[in-house]
Amino acid sequence: MSNDITYGIAGYKAHEFLVDQWIDGNGMKTGPIKLWDLDETFKVIYCFQSWCPGCHSRGFPALKEMVEELKDSDKVKFLAIQTVFEGHDTNTHEKLIETQKQYDIKIPFGHDPGDESSNNRSQIMYHYRTGGTPWFIFIDQRNNVVFNDFHLNIKAAIEFLKTQS
Repeated sequence: MSNDITYGIAGYKAHEFLVDQWIDGNGMKTGPIKLWDLDETFKVIYCFQSWCPGCHSRGFPALKEMVEELKDSDKVKFLAIQTVFEGHDTNTHEKLIETQKQYDIKIPFGHDPGDESSNNRSQIMYHYRTGGTPWFIFIDQRNNVVFNDFHLNIKAAIEFLKTQS
């Protein structure tokens, strides 16, 4: 068993993202985004799959509301990552681009299909022990995981995030 078993779980250090495929807020291909590049900021990670009904009915509206409420903050950074654990032929990089356009959310989006080291499921899911999608992960300025769950009270989350900016 790996020594990083407690990484990514609320109350522990965040694990590096290990996601190589990214687009910027305008849908243009960009280089990998690393957790350590975002030091000194509070990070909100939204995990989704393009074919996930709950991601579209609950997750993306919540993400969009948070991004809109904190759009003037340079202390809180948002990332959306398609954490593929099934439907690899459907939850593709192309669908990620379509999804970003559909919601007009101007934040970086990553595509994480995993590899052999994670049994061909998302690295984020593997290292953060997520239970599916939609899923939210909050990482503080010192790269500690402070929230990692499916259930998110959006109003309380926005109020909390405002205290981080």
